[in-house]
Amino acid sequence: MLLRGAAAVELGTLIVMLGNMATAHLPEISSLAGPTHGCAYLFTVIAVARDPRRTWPSVGLAMLPGIGGLLALRRLTRADARAEAVPAD
Repeated sequence: MLLRGAAAVELGTLIVMLGNMATAHLPEISSLAGPTHGCAYLFTVIAVARDPRRTWPSVGLAMLPGIGGLLALRRLTRADARAEAVPAD
């Protein structure tokens, strides 16, 4: 699933950027991780907003930088599990 990959890249690049700021602060790492994080963040928010299972809370979670994409994905998959558990009449 593309959303799962984008959410993981978003979190990973945020960790890399924060680690870079806390240690060496190399501009090469910032110039690579920053745009990658931004693209993954935008992709995650748009993917959640276009998902047919979306709810307003899941879209709001997706807008949290770093962990929001994974939280929104968790909410969407739990919605699927609840829908499958409901017996059809």
